[in-house]
Amino acid sequence: MTVITHRTQTTTHSISRHVPSPLHGTLLGGTVPLFLGAMLSDIAYFKTYEIQWSNFSAWLIAGGLVFCGLALLFAVVNLIRAQHRKGRPLVYFALLLATWLLGFINALEHAKDAWATMPLGLVLSVIVTVLACAATWIGLSNLRDGGEA
Repeated sequence: MTVITHRTQTTTHSISRHVPSPLHGTLLGGTVPLFLGAMLSDIAYFKTYEIQWSNFSAWLIAGGLVFCGLALLFAVVNLIRAQHRKGRPLVYFALLLATWLLGFINALEHAKDAWATMPLGLVLSVIVTVLACAATWIGLSNLRDGGEA
């Protein structure tokens, strides 16, 4: 809380920070290892052509989509709460939405025959992993709802 004193009046400004709830943090933090695991599985498939790596990747992407989708719901609530200041919550929401949408396209790519998933599946996995890391970085930092620190 910041108190600013002028000659005849005292104004109190409250600095509100949104800290993710434990469930939100868990869901958001769970997206990174799942998408990262999918990317590593795609790299392993690209190097070995063992079809099971492609299967692992498809399942990890599905799990990442579940976690990311639920975290996206929290991001919508956060966006609605931050009525007067949309900057950072909007970026967070946009990153999560882009992660989920490209992750979904990646899941469709991995639903193809294993031989048909490369190289686009690997490229999408890298992009989705980078987006998930960026969204998690912003989401787990203190999101400001108002005021300047």
